[in-house]
Amino acid sequence: MTAKMPRPEELEPIERASRDELQALQLARLRWALAHAYDNVAHYRKAFDASGVHPRDLVRLDDLAKFPFTVKADLRDNDPFGMFAVPREQVVRIHASSGTTGKPTVVGYTRNDIETWATVMARSIRAAGGRAGDILQVAYGYGLFTGGLGAHYGAEKLGCTVVPMSGGQTERQVQLIADFKPSVIMVTPSYMLAIAEEMERQGIDPRTCSLEIGIFGAEPWTPTMRQAIESKLAMDAIDIYGLSEVIGPGVAQECIETKDGLTVWEDHFYPEVIDPATGQVLPEGEKGELVFTSLTKEALPIIRYRTRDLTRLLPPTARAMRRIEKITGRSDDMMIIRGVNVFPTQIEELMLRDAALAPHYQVEITRPGNLDEMTVLVERVPAVGSADGDDAGRRLARLIKSLIGVSAEVKVLAPGGIERSLGKAKRVVDKRPKG
Repeated sequence: MTAKMPRPEELEPIERASRDELQALQLARLRWALAHAYDNVAHYRKAFDASGVHPRDLVRLDDLAKFPFTVKADLRDNDPFGMFAVPREQVVRIHASSGTTGKPTVVGYTRNDIETWATVMARSIRAAGGRAGDILQVAYGYGLFTGGLGAHYGAEKLGCTVVPMSGGQTERQVQLIADFKPSVIMVTPSYMLAIAEEMERQGIDPRTCSLEIGIFGAEPWTPTMRQAIESKLAMDAIDIYGLSEVIGPGVAQECIETKDGLTVWEDHFYPEVIDPATGQVLPEGEKGELVFTSLTKEALPIIRYRTRDLTRLLPPTARAMRRIEKITGRSDDMMIIRGVNVFPTQIEELMLRDAALAPHYQVEITRPGNLDEMTVLVERVPAVGSADGDDAGRRLARLIKSLIGVSAEVKVLAPGGIERSLGKAKRVVDKRPKG
């Protein structure tokens, strides 16, 4: 794997700007965004008034902390078009979130919004090592989910040759990789592993395929998962971040030359990290919940949106903008098992330490009596027999108990025993009684 180092002339001027230049641009754009939301969205006008703030109260960037948060319920309560700040006739496209945590939320875009989105996506692909002329296979789902079309428009704007495969049809994915020889693929990390497994089933060594760069997003994944993908496919596995409510993929991107967190495109999205319990803004470097304010969006301005993603803000490295640490969990992904906070990615990290276990898992939560119980379903790798797989399961159960602090039953299944996801992997199955 050889990182494609960008030349200075390949970067946009804002990617090389001084902190003062960037903050001056942010302040001007933030003033516009607050006024645009207040003047054109009844929800924001009511929320600002109830909090006793007005857009003119923003004098400095940190004055943003005076303004109220936006949460997913606000978008749902104003579904479908109540949060739009332009006449519906000016909205040229509608998407919706994947709905993994409830009812999907509707988002809209003007022509300028689509252009902004393509710009930050092209910037993201270039930061990941993609270049004009590269063949890029899009294996994110197309349709209402923002992943497929977001990746597609950004890749075209960069000048790539796009293979719009979409998600699913795993055998066809492998065939197109063999026939067209793309050097870049955009896909969820869990589905990339499913594609690699299909290559092996067809007698193809994944390390010999044409793919050099994988741009992976739409679900939390750990550094250990990165190592597993890079080892299996001899590619650079690069993280991308986004969410429909903010714009879609392309809000932040890991740079291939550093792989040290995701650079936030701060000229379009203003980040904060808050204490999830108190809502107080945390200093740079402290871990909390990520909050975003859009600076340039016309159709759906978003003010202090609580993402529920857990991370921390870090200083710039490869670009002029600040970074966020790799997101490996969400506050609403957290399971509380007998008083212990457990995140799926904690289990993934421990599971991938064992060479006998494959990188596929699912957590089931039940309540057969008065107490919650957790069962972890994992698979053994094809070369490992059932007895050795059971030994690996016992080792994993001991690690979960000693390092996470909760007892779990670990069931080791045969290879292929866990259903493969064609998009976002479903890591937690909650079977507890409702109500």
